[in-house]
Amino acid sequence: MTGTPEDPRTGPSHRPVPAELRPYLEELVRRTHAACGDFLVSVLAVGSVALGDYRHGRSDVDVMVVVEPSLPGAALHELTGELAHPRLPCPAAGLELVVYGTDAVSRPSGTAGYLLDLNTGPQLPGRASFDPAQSPAFWYVIDRAVAHRAGLVLYGSPAERVVAAPDRTEVLAAVAASVREHTEGEGHLADNRVLNGCRSVVYCRTGRWTAKRAAAREIAATEQRFGPLVAAALHSFERPRTAAAALPAAEVRAFLHWVQEAVDESARTPGP
Repeated sequence: MTGTPEDPRTGPSHRPVPAELRPYLEELVRRTHAACGDFLVSVLAVGSVALGDYRHGRSDVDVMVVVEPSLPGAALHELTGELAHPRLPCPAAGLELVVYGTDAVSRPSGTAGYLLDLNTGPQLPGRASFDPAQSPAFWYVIDRAVAHRAGLVLYGSPAERVVAAPDRTEVLAAVAASVREHTEGEGHLADNRVLNGCRSVVYCRTGRWTAKRAAAREIAATEQRFGPLVAAALHSFERPRTAAAALPAAEVRAFLHWVQEAVDESARTPGP
């Protein structure tokens, strides 16, 4: 075994895991280790948990698992069954778990590159993909970039040791693709489209990944024309997913077009 179990309540930044998730993540780590054995390298909380912005009843719990690439395929199928809701009841809106081989995350890449992409949970359509060609790459590029900077260790080696520093050009291409996805709006809540747009602009300005709500407050303070829309998105984000507010469609599109311009401009200039 390449690592030793960590207390899920702390990580390299000593940010606590939300109390609502602690028993769940402890059991997730236990089952992941049981399925992967000595091939398991790291289990990392990413997304809103890592960035300190988890909102119970609204947020997913995002987890990255890193394994030796020689892990037998049968172990991935076993893991899928062991972690599927409701066999392991997910207290969050859903679990988004991605398994990578060390060979895929030890160098920058603009590809999806996963061994398993598992979505499961009470408010998340179930999905288990073993073929990265089935998925748009940009989500995974962004998640790995966040993981390198902020991944919260639940087990094993720290994120910065196993996940390579991302290539800025590849990350900006991924951010641009994510903004296009959110502009189309299919399958995305309006408030999340706006808040992700705010986070994209803050990344372009600063080179750092920020919690969505903190990014939104930063954009509202510096871009007053979008202040009412961002405030409405923040207010809606405090509600459960099923009670999310509808936001003016034309204003959301105009905002995301502005975000796209900011990303394109960042891609043309040296980074921060």
